Amino acid sequence: MAKDLLLEIGTEEIPAKFLPAALKQLAEISAELLKENRLSYTSLSTFATPRRIVLLVNDLAEKQEGAVKKVKGPAAKSAFTEQGEPTKAALGSAKSQGVDVADLRVETVEGGQYVFAVKVEESKSTLDILPELMVRLISSISFPKSMRWGDKDIRFARPIRWLVNLYGDQKIDFSLDGIRPDNFTYGHRFLSKGKLEIKDINDYFSKLEENYVILDQNKRQEEIKRQILNLAREQGGEVLIDQSLLEEVTFLVEYPTALCGKFEEDYLKLPKEVLITTMREHQKYFPVVDKEGKLLPLFITVRNGGKEHLEIVQAGNEKVLRARLADAKFFYEEDQAEPLANKVERLKQIVFQESLGTVYEKTKRIVDFAAFLAKNLKLSEELQHSVQRAAWLAKADLVTNMVYEFPELQGIMGREYAYLSNEPNEVAVGIFEHYLPRHAEDELPQTMVGTIVSIADKMDTIAGCFGIGIIPSGSQDPYALRRQAQGIIYILLETELDISLQTLIDQAVNRYKSEGKLKRPEQEVKTEILDFFIQRIRYIFTTKGISADIVEAVLATNSEKPIECWKRANALAKFRATSSFNDLLAAFNRANNLAKKIEKTEDNPIQEWLLAVPAEKQLYQSYLKVEKEVTNKLLASDYESALQSLEELKEPINKFFDNVMVMVDDEAVRTNRLQLLLLISNLFKKIGDLSKLTTN
Repeated sequence: MAKDLLLEIGTEEIPAKFLPAALKQLAEISAELLKENRLSYTSLSTFATPRRIVLLVNDLAEKQEGAVKKVKGPAAKSAFTEQGEPTKAALGSAKSQGVDVADLRVETVEGGQYVFAVKVEESKSTLDILPELMVRLISSISFPKSMRWGDKDIRFARPIRWLVNLYGDQKIDFSLDGIRPDNFTYGHRFLSKGKLEIKDINDYFSKLEENYVILDQNKRQEEIKRQILNLAREQGGEVLIDQSLLEEVTFLVEYPTALCGKFEEDYLKLPKEVLITTMREHQKYFPVVDKEGKLLPLFITVRNGGKEHLEIVQAGNEKVLRARLADAKFFYEEDQAEPLANKVERLKQIVFQESLGTVYEKTKRIVDFAAFLAKNLKLSEELQHSVQRAAWLAKADLVTNMVYEFPELQGIMGREYAYLSNEPNEVAVGIFEHYLPRHAEDELPQTMVGTIVSIADKMDTIAGCFGIGIIPSGSQDPYALRRQAQGIIYILLETELDISLQTLIDQAVNRYKSEGKLKRPEQEVKTEILDFFIQRIRYIFTTKGISADIVEAVLATNSEKPIECWKRANALAKFRATSSFNDLLAAFNRANNLAKKIEKTEDNPIQEWLLAVPAEKQLYQSYLKVEKEVTNKLLASDYESALQSLEELKEPINKFFDNVMVMVDDEAVRTNRLQLLLLISNLFKKIGDLSKLTTN
């Protein structure tokens, strides 16, 4: 009879940010180990609080499922004589697999007959398997940082203080570096006293609930959300719920109780972002706003405990926040002692990267790069000046007191100090926007100034890192180059700027080369950066719903301008849904397959006097007409209409192959016909290499 399995790993408080990933690992590793051991179950759940990580497997089978294993041996003709008697090869194969010769079977594989040893694996009891499985499971969970404690060799996020492992009402016994499971757990650290004896799995859940532990993180999060929303309404406001903060707070508490605190209204004179960052990032508080979105002098925090003595907890939190805000006010006022532009010189004291120089040197490259882009895009002189000014001031806030204390405010404070220094609006906004997008879901720059400076800054970082060999691999990406490359692509897609990736790469790499900071071969660096961007395009397009084969078809021809790739991909996706797609794809493949037999077209590839068969004359005339139409439509980026024009070649191509022999003995005629097919193939490939597409 199937029974539930419970594993609780009791620990010292684990950092909240470690737990979501740990739960995901726990679920994945558990499922993998159970599958590996052929143990069936109906469902699997994972839970976590600061002091425990829990696995629950419902209806886990009492023993393994049966399994038959076949091991390939020698060829049948060498394993048995013509009379069917086993040879030494058969006897040796049976012995090596621990089976009787009678258990050898002959089966046909890939056109040949081979001997297979058939082994029926014994079904072990779940109780016999679980001890080793639990040790492997716990030891397999990894954390960003782990530790050892006492004389233990095992590593975990925090010291393991107790274990509970039950299969139904039976305790599973094992040793994890001397730590053994027992029938005891612990409730809330402060609201529950001493050990809690557990009779069975149902008793475990009820004991925790009675002792102030809401084990299910989803229920805990909903309860926190309900409480903070109600508290904000009671104060006549609305709470600003940041999902990442809500998740973090959920894993900071076992029994949540929300409370509302206040701070002096005078602090509302500080920029809104300063107040929110101080509350959210440093104190884990939820800000409160009025119906117009204006900050109120209130905050909501969540206590790990009950309602007793909330006024003392409130006063303590208010005191801590007051000190934080006082520091912020002091920094804000001190930073205004001089204009933002005066701070740029001090960027010489900040190292961007040891081999790439200071932030001041980076700033000069960004100004130069941004100026090139602005001129290349034919912006007005006034806008070009704003671009260069924003680029010059973009990093100046890094030397301010406020950003030194609150790094999350870089860019935000640059914008605020630019306003206070009477810089133009487009310059101030550009300073903030040049950091965008900061993450996958973040907003993109909305102004041309912010857009250009953002591209210049990100491209400079990518080129510099690749130039000295800092290239993302696996999970290693210390300079967030993947995010920055994706940011550039998203910006180019959104703005539809007529800039190629190759131009951006050339400009960025050449600046490092001119400074003598390029440590690797120039062309190798440029090629690797372009490949890096193409990988990001693949990722972005597929996440946006473009099928993998269409992405490959588009990137196989011309991948330098992301917006053109995007439009071509969408045109192909729409065309694939039409009834004529399969027929046109077949016609293209017929032409393309033979076109591969000739390397390239000449300047005047077709000798009309060699076109003797009516079908090839018709195909050539159709090509000339369609080529002109397609070229004009491609110039207008009208890829859907271009594909419709290409449809006109379907019938002429099919008639050509029905009536014309291409690979004739006459070399001139053969070459002429192959050149015609190559012209047609290349015309299609201006939209995409259709040979990479699959039929519907």
